[in-house]
Amino acid sequence: MKFGMVGGIAFVIDYGLMNLLLLTHMHNILATSISFFVSLVFNYLASMKFVFKHRPDMARWMEITIFFVSSFIGWIMNEVIVWISTSWMPHDSMYTMHTQYILWTNIGKLVATVVVMVWNFVIRKWLLDDTHTNAMNRLRRGDAKLSEEELAAKRERSVAHRLGMWSIEHAPFGWK
Repeated sequence: MKFGMVGGIAFVIDYGLMNLLLLTHMHNILATSISFFVSLVFNYLASMKFVFKHRPDMARWMEITIFFVSSFIGWIMNEVIVWISTSWMPHDSMYTMHTQYILWTNIGKLVATVVVMVWNFVIRKWLLDDTHTNAMNRLRRGDAKLSEEELAAKRERSVAHRLGMWSIEHAPFGWK
């Protein structure tokens, strides 16, 4: 629910700013890049405050690194999909076919938004959310649920926990 609300507000920021920039005849790749990064700043602040819990077994610098590296990959996916959506149009279409250019940019952006949203949720849930292991256990049927000891052992073996412990041990300048 919170993930959806934060994502919805970020979506409005992203689309609103992108379309304002497109109305000024800005190239769609530049417009979507600017709007993506503005909404990313909002998304980071809101996600870390309202959506994902801090992992006590991970240094903050690693949380920030994971968030921004996954977002950078999401931005590349976003730009490629938007570029594909208008790559078939003439080079001067942002002036000569402005309405169609905006329409196809918005269609590409909608596809990119879905792809990037799924990417972000999976990566952030897997590596940043402290409740990941317990959430997966709650989905199991009564007799298949893991005990507290099994959950603890699973958490100890998880990539997120090992990455988190490494980040605490290797925190630069004591940034834990």
